[in-house]
This record gives sequence, structure tokens and C-alpha cells, in this order.
Amino acid sequence: MRPRRSRVVSLMVCAVALTGLLMPGAAADSDALDPAAGAAGRPPAAELPADLPADLPAELAEEPPLRPARDRSAELFGADCDLETTGSHVVANCHNPYPDTDLVRLHVECARWWDVDGDTVAVPVGPADHVQLSSRCWKEVGSAWVSHERG
Repeated sequence: MRPRRSRVVSLMVCAVALTGLLMPGAAADSDALDPAAGAAGRPPAAELPADLPADLPAELAEEPPLRPARDRSAELFGADCDLETTGSHVVANCHNPYPDTDLVRLHVECARWWDVDGDTVAVPVGPADHVQLSSRCWKEVGSAWVSHERG
């Protein structure tokens, strides 16, 4: 099996996610060993100022949002598709390892000028889902590719 860019990215994401999950536990263990951290291994509580003004402006009185808005363009996206061409038939097997739905289409350009090129309809590939798309030419296949769209 030859390495593909999407597989390499998936492995890197898994490694980063595991590192992120393991690091807070390592930090908690190191705090428990630190005698200056306070009782029961917890750092001392931060003291709040006693003289908070009673008439705060409206924008400061509101609580901040729990999470900032997600930038969807920076997220990993797209099903991993393998194309197999046999004679005049093309088959695309697509698997989506990400939590967002991917709309995939198979595009086939035929080698002969008189042969009709084919595009399939958009098929949704949900999280951890698999689809198989197929198309064909009358004679030889010139090129084939899969396009992706957020669903």
C-alpha cells in the first residue's frame, strides 16, 4: 500500500490528538509532586479584587462566550477516495474519516473526442461512512477524478 497524503494527515492528526490528551495528565502529575503547589497538589486559588465597581458597562458585564467561533476553512475535511480504472470502467471507493459530511462526485473524461464524458451526481459521505461511485466510457478512459464539497 503506497502512502497517500490524506492518510499521512490522518496519522499526524491522531498523533497530535493523543499528545494533547496525554499532556494535561503529565502536567497534573508534576503539580502533585510540587510541595509549593499547595494542599492536595492544587495551586492556590487566585484572589479576586474586593473593590469591583457595581456599575460595569454592558459589554463588560456580559460573560464571554465559552468558545470562539470555529474557522471552518482551517478544519481537516474531505473523504479519502481511491480510483480504479479497468478498461473503460472507473470505480471510486471513498471513505470519510472526518466528522463533517462530504459531497463527492466522480468525473470521467473519455479519450475519444466522440465519447461522452460523465459526471455523477453529488453523493453524501457521512462521518465514518463509505460510498462507491462508478462511471464508464464507450472506449478508453482519458482521465478521472473525484471532487469534494462540504455537505
